Amino acid sequence: MLATLSLSWGVLQLGRNLLSPLLPTIIADLGITDATAGVALAVFQGVYALTQYPGGEFSDRWTRATLIVPGLVVLVLGFATFGLVGGLAGFLVAAAVTGLGKGLFAIPSRALLSDLYVERRGRALGLYAAGTDFGGLLASGVAILTLTYATWRTPFVPVALVLAGLAVLFAHWSTEGYAVGTPSLDVGGTVGRLVATPAQRRTLVAFALFYFMVGGFVNFFPTFLIETKGFSHRLASAAFAIVFAVGIAVKPVAGSVSDRFGRESIAVSGLLVAAVSLGVLAVTDVRLLVYGSILVLALGYKMEFPLADTIVLDNAPDGDMGADLGAARALFLGANALGPAYVGIVATYADYVAAFAGLAACLLVAAGLLYWER
Repeated sequence: MLATLSLSWGVLQLGRNLLSPLLPTIIADLGITDATAGVALAVFQGVYALTQYPGGEFSDRWTRATLIVPGLVVLVLGFATFGLVGGLAGFLVAAAVTGLGKGLFAIPSRALLSDLYVERRGRALGLYAAGTDFGGLLASGVAILTLTYATWRTPFVPVALVLAGLAVLFAHWSTEGYAVGTPSLDVGGTVGRLVATPAQRRTLVAFALFYFMVGGFVNFFPTFLIETKGFSHRLASAAFAIVFAVGIAVKPVAGSVSDRFGRESIAVSGLLVAAVSLGVLAVTDVRLLVYGSILVLALGYKMEFPLADTIVLDNAPDGDMGADLGAARALFLGANALGPAYVGIVATYADYVAAFAGLAACLLVAAGLLYWER
């Protein structure tokens, strides 16, 4: 299950992360502004965020597989739509459908791994989270080939086909049954558990700020390099790959270390490192400093992903892990969905330097909130 779910997560993130290096080409092909592109990506993230909590709670009440398999099927439809349907309306529909499928898959898959790996939860979720970077690294290479030899739509149908094969494998290998129960949600009980103490509330706000930064950074990073640092499309895609290459190594290590030491302390260190390096990246034009900042930024911010999930799961009752993680990630990803819109709008009416400097400030505030909990 660890291998199957991690690979599925990696492939869907390959498809998702193709949008970032291909975004300048998509903007030109669809004839839209940066602000419109940001809003379209916010639709994807918004639907993904809204699906987190229902997907998590229903997987607690029914079975994990009952949500995971339909999630993979919807992802197949979403990526196929990116590849086959034209126009801005088709792009928006594909974004919404893909966000729905990702939301159905994300929490039940994490909850299933949390069920299976109790003592090594941080390591298991670190390996799973590294699928994001595996997919992102592949996306950088695929984007270079796509920009050279094909149209931006070309790679999405193969992604859909691979996910279809993984859905069949998961259904074949899963030992869980399929059951659909009452579709009711205990929203009040879940929210009450998440905000029971001031410490929990500050932690939620801190990681919401972190995810806001991630949404703006990941979606516009290649465009930022092209517009402000003079990178070519291919060089920007290669620089984007550095972030994911670092994440593949950092996430499992951060998860494993957090199983032994305080998760909050590690998280604070990563946020501070990321904030400083992002600030330097925003203002410098020295090419060596740009590359160094990208490397250090990746080291700092990539370690946060397994820590955020594991902190929430550590505090959740055994029977409500999916619901609590889903509700927390709904908040995180709601903030994440605003990130692309923020960067797109600020870049349109000011510039990318101002937008990325604001993201660095968010990381500093998040680090201060988590340091309060140490």
